[in-house]
Amino acid sequence: MSLARRPLTWVLVGAALLLCMLAACSRVAPETPWEGSYRAALQLPGGELPFGLEIAREGNALVAWLINGAERVKVTEVTQKGTTITLQMPGYENVITATREGSKLRGELFMIKAGGKNQHIPFTAQSGQPPRFFPEAAAAGGDISGRWAAEFTDQDGARYIGVGEFAQVGADVTGTFLTPTGDYRYLTGELRDGKLFLGTFNGGHVFLFHAALDATGNAMTGDYWSGLAWHEQFTARRDANASLGKTTAVTAMQAPRDRFDFTFPDLEGKSVSLRDARFAGKVVVVTLAGSWCPNCHDEAAYLAPYFRTNQAAGLEIVGLMFEQLETPAAAQNAVRRFRDRHAIAYPLLMAGISDNAAAALQLPQLNGVYAYPTTIFIDRKGIVRHIHTGFSGPATGTHYTDLIRDFDQRIRALLAEAA
Repeated sequence: MSLARRPLTWVLVGAALLLCMLAACSRVAPETPWEGSYRAALQLPGGELPFGLEIAREGNALVAWLINGAERVKVTEVTQKGTTITLQMPGYENVITATREGSKLRGELFMIKAGGKNQHIPFTAQSGQPPRFFPEAAAAGGDISGRWAAEFTDQDGARYIGVGEFAQVGADVTGTFLTPTGDYRYLTGELRDGKLFLGTFNGGHVFLFHAALDATGNAMTGDYWSGLAWHEQFTARRDANASLGKTTAVTAMQAPRDRFDFTFPDLEGKSVSLRDARFAGKVVVVTLAGSWCPNCHDEAAYLAPYFRTNQAAGLEIVGLMFEQLETPAAAQNAVRRFRDRHAIAYPLLMAGISDNAAAALQLPQLNGVYAYPTTIFIDRKGIVRHIHTGFSGPATGTHYTDLIRDFDQRIRALLAEAA
């Protein structure tokens, strides 16, 4: 029987049912919000590295925070399409891309590495869970609060010293390791049955530490992983007087009374030299840095406002950038991201790739380049007065306070001198 010959009641009922079906089909389950707190984790050869992740909305845009103890790193470049979210790390070229699976995110951290040895590190995040190594509580089995003298042995057999600074409340541990070339930033984790678990991820580097205390509680032996490809072992003993002391791996001038000079292009391609008129009669700080280097970010966060405050008094700062991206366009983009994150007003110059031997060839007046950052202090007459290797950032507590106090005192003394 055709529709036209059906009774009107049947037609009306059928139309009503059709409308109901269409309405049901158009009714989509409400989308799970991205906002909230997550236990994020990266999977390394040494195990899982947890860190805090918060996602929130500012106006119509999503933002995120990477949380390592007292450190909160804001991520403003967050994009979302369907069930996929992308977090561009602030000041770095590294990117987290993840897909939502209910209350869980799953994806990877893509890390840019020198020589094209990029890494794809598995990433997960579970909403509503605290960023701990272990969900259940356990006895600490000791207390590592205080200062420790450490020695690291890298996978090539080279050794270097370090100083551990730790605070512990219950089983929760925060602190860092200092080395002659910098520090391992804000480490956070737990002491569990005499075993130490520490880690950090701030967008730049991925650090994971495991160690075990001996029976006395005054010594530990452990392992350290950086990303997927680097592994070291270390020992440490409790020592309230531990220090880095003197090290031979420090940069110095080949001929101390020579004038330090260079010529490199800035981000617009214009050549900049210390012989330029803008530097004549000025106190100049030259920092050897890289956008990929967390300690360089720590230094830039201090130098950028310091420069704005003291430029009128005769201070100039120049950043010589040694990048992991070997194509000029990609390297320049990375440096711009670094500049923008810290609102840097002093010139950043494209000096080369982030290889110590190659960097030393670019700056033959130096005896070598051993660390990023390396900071060179030049007086008003153009003479190098001091070179500092490495940078102890705010995670090091009093070490950082001492460093910036000494920096300020040195600059003020140089500014007081006649040209």
